[in-house]
Amino acid sequence: MEQSQRRQHLVVLLLSIWFPSLLAQTTPSLRPSPTPTSQSPERLKFRLAGHPRKHNEGRIEVFYKGEWGTICDDDFSLANANVLCRQLGFVSATGWAHSAKYGKGSGKIWLDNVQCSGSERSISVCKSRGWGNSDCTHDEDAGVICKDERLPGFVDSNVIEVQVDERKVEEVRLRPVVTTASRRLPVTEGVVEVKYKDSWVQVCDNGWTPKNSRVVCGMMGFPHERKVNKNFYKNLRKRSAEPKAKVRVTADRQDAKAKAITKASSKSKPAKPAAAKRLYAERQKNYYFVHSVACLGTEVHLAACPLEFNQGNATETCAGGMPAAVSCVPGPEYAQNRAMKKKLKTSSTVRLKGGARPGEGRVEVLKGSEWGTVCDDRWNLQAASVVCREMGYGSAKLALTGARMGQGIGPIHMNEVQCTGHERSLLNCNFKNITAEDCKHTEDAAVRCNVPYMGYEKTVRITGGRSGFEGRVEVLRSSANGTQYWGLICGEGWGTKEAMVACKQLGLGYSNHGLQETWYWDGSNVTDMVMSGVKCTGDELSLSQCQHHKTVSCQKSGARFSAGVICSETASDLVLNAPLVQQSVYIEDRPLHMLYCAAEENCLSSTASKANWPYGHRRLLRFSSEIHNIGRADFRPKAGRHSWVWHACHGHYHSMDIFTHYDLLSINGTKVAEGHKASFCLEDNECQEGVSKRYECANFGEQGITVGCRDLYRHDIDCQWIDITDVKPGNYILQIVINPNYEVSESDFTNNGMKCNCKYDGHRIWLHNCHTGDSFSEEAERKFEKYPGQINNQIS
Repeated sequence: MEQSQRRQHLVVLLLSIWFPSLLAQTTPSLRPSPTPTSQSPERLKFRLAGHPRKHNEGRIEVFYKGEWGTICDDDFSLANANVLCRQLGFVSATGWAHSAKYGKGSGKIWLDNVQCSGSERSISVCKSRGWGNSDCTHDEDAGVICKDERLPGFVDSNVIEVQVDERKVEEVRLRPVVTTASRRLPVTEGVVEVKYKDSWVQVCDNGWTPKNSRVVCGMMGFPHERKVNKNFYKNLRKRSAEPKAKVRVTADRQDAKAKAITKASSKSKPAKPAAAKRLYAERQKNYYFVHSVACLGTEVHLAACPLEFNQGNATETCAGGMPAAVSCVPGPEYAQNRAMKKKLKTSSTVRLKGGARPGEGRVEVLKGSEWGTVCDDRWNLQAASVVCREMGYGSAKLALTGARMGQGIGPIHMNEVQCTGHERSLLNCNFKNITAEDCKHTEDAAVRCNVPYMGYEKTVRITGGRSGFEGRVEVLRSSANGTQYWGLICGEGWGTKEAMVACKQLGLGYSNHGLQETWYWDGSNVTDMVMSGVKCTGDELSLSQCQHHKTVSCQKSGARFSAGVICSETASDLVLNAPLVQQSVYIEDRPLHMLYCAAEENCLSSTASKANWPYGHRRLLRFSSEIHNIGRADFRPKAGRHSWVWHACHGHYHSMDIFTHYDLLSINGTKVAEGHKASFCLEDNECQEGVSKRYECANFGEQGITVGCRDLYRHDIDCQWIDITDVKPGNYILQIVINPNYEVSESDFTNNGMKCNCKYDGHRIWLHNCHTGDSFSEEAERKFEKYPGQINNQIS
């Protein structure tokens, strides 16, 4: 009895504790938070906080009524995270976190039981308990993980101030006013128009400044602005005010006059093209949406400038003015004539590495004849825009952190870079010199720049594949009568570099594979072959810029032998540990009876076949090589396991015929001795902190090198050498090239080679100045200074 009474008391006690909190959770009805009015919109700020986190994730904090606070995770969803990520300036969310994953916040818990559909323009219009009404603790602080892609118009990379207002500028364009200019890309001059309610509207040019033009040009992908001939646009405006019939007659007369001039001047000078240009002189009712723009010139988007919008129905005229017009200077990559390309030059002290598309990549700067990276501490759009303009592009679209374009090698030259946005070079900005303890290559900064629209993606397509990232490559061609049609590319000679250009042109990133046969894909929409002999360097922006046959010549015709691609957003990037080669080098005189397996795999020079086997020896230049994968995708052999070759003598499979070339060159570049390394075992020997090994060769395991891992070939294994038996004493260059035949795609092939100065006196050998092929300046590479030091050079 006493026991049952105790139970009753316990139940009552628990209910008295639990029921009020239950009431607190269920009694208040969910209602929309107060929505800011259009007259005086509530200004909110959002930020990501906490640790450990990346720049695009963290505890979500809101600044409301002068105080920062958090959001409770009750009823939190991905839809809520999508709304918040957009308010932070990201395109969407990829996830969310509960229970204070990024640490507990402090101060107010501003919102609780938030329920969004995902389409709301602000968290303030979602259902919730109302501002400041919460029964949570900071143990329940919500976090978000945003997709690392920025929305246009957001300047700060973390704290975003948002004004809830329908009047905002997102899309901007330059509309050319001459028909010939509208057909020629890129468009470098025209009337500024902004998108408003599914239509394009004008900006009044009253008070328009070169700083405004600079911002617009930056958005269009151009580094600089230039003065516009306003008289041309004034005359055009006067003409557009004339009756339509009169305008057409004038235009027709102008065309007739132009034709007559063209026929008459068939001698030396052609007629001025301006006489033949037909203006867009149709009567237009100007629709002014923006009446005033006051940019500083450092903004990356017109929306970031102070704007004065037209009141009322936005049909008022621009008193005393006309539509704003802008003219831009393209970078050398997009200049339309050769003279302009020679005149325009990009920086020789800053470069972009590892990007899949034009105008993107890891930022590297040249200091003291050596290239190095930039740490991402305080990296923002202002600094990124300085880099983009310096490289001949427009302003920055994204300032990327956390080695998003792969990790660099060598030194890290700059940290905590702070730019005003007006600097001509990143090296003119304020920054800190750093030590190895301050930053690691996992924090390398990168950029994605605005580039001019060229329409390259409209002249190529892929068909027949199983997804949008693979298929046969088809290029657009024009027939004699002017009609356009689609056609295949001959697969003969088609390789990784050609496929890279195709994927780049399509905007699909890198190429995983360049295929010479595509018989296994759907052939229901097969066309004729219209292109053959394609040979690309990999730097071209479209396949039309690559070398190819003037007339189609293809031995194996038909769809099954047409060129195909498999594209990917990411790629591997292999680089050799140059200091290790220099530290581990030595000479060994190895008896012939120990080299039978090596001879079978062609690891000795040709004269070895004439030796008196098994007597005598071969002199070998030996060293260790360690290959790092610093890219964004695992390095995998192109061939599947079913086609790997078994070598019984050494007892292993070869997944690639040739993985590395080892060459000894004379000073003038002539090869005097060579070696090669088949990939008998691609595996993860060591990985950086936080990365797990994935590939191991034992028991016919999967082969490859994981991102952040390295594969070590020790100096004491077979074929890890160059046979220098026939080499005379002298000065040489040791050259090592990984993935020499481009069998596997990489984001950067320029760092696959390594060179060392080599001195051989007939008994000992010295290596010095070992470096990857793109780590020094061009001037330093030309000098390739000699160093008298001696390292591990005794004959064993």
